[in-house]
Amino acid sequence: MMRTFLTERYPDARLWAFGDSAEMADELLALVLRGEKTASCCSYNAYRRDGAPVIGGYHVVLDGRDNPACAIRTVAQRLVRYCDVTAEMAALEGEGDKSLAYWRESHQDFFTREGGFSPEMLLVFEQFEVIEVLA
Repeated sequence: MMRTFLTERYPDARLWAFGDSAEMADELLALVLRGEKTASCCSYNAYRRDGAPVIGGYHVVLDGRDNPACAIRTVAQRLVRYCDVTAEMAALEGEGDKSLAYWRESHQDFFTREGGFSPEMLLVFEQFEVIEVLA
């Protein structure tokens, strides 16, 4: 019932969870809901494989149990190499101590688990705003 409502309210929205585990999904979602995480990134390959979010497009973010938790809207995007991510960009992701060093270590681990890491790899860096918290 909730998903039907969401597809009517946000008809082109993708439903997805952050990260690659239920624990990571919940942890990153909590950062979004507290306003600490206003950006995310994915590998360019994942971006192409999973469908391209567009500026102004909506997403419904799921928690670690696959329940809809909030709706976000993409407000900016840029293509950037992993090695060119700045401290400011890393801080917008809101993770760990918000430092570039933490971002690099955690994202290298993530992209390695995803199937391939290179310092030169292309990323899609997305900034977003929370539109609605779904209780």
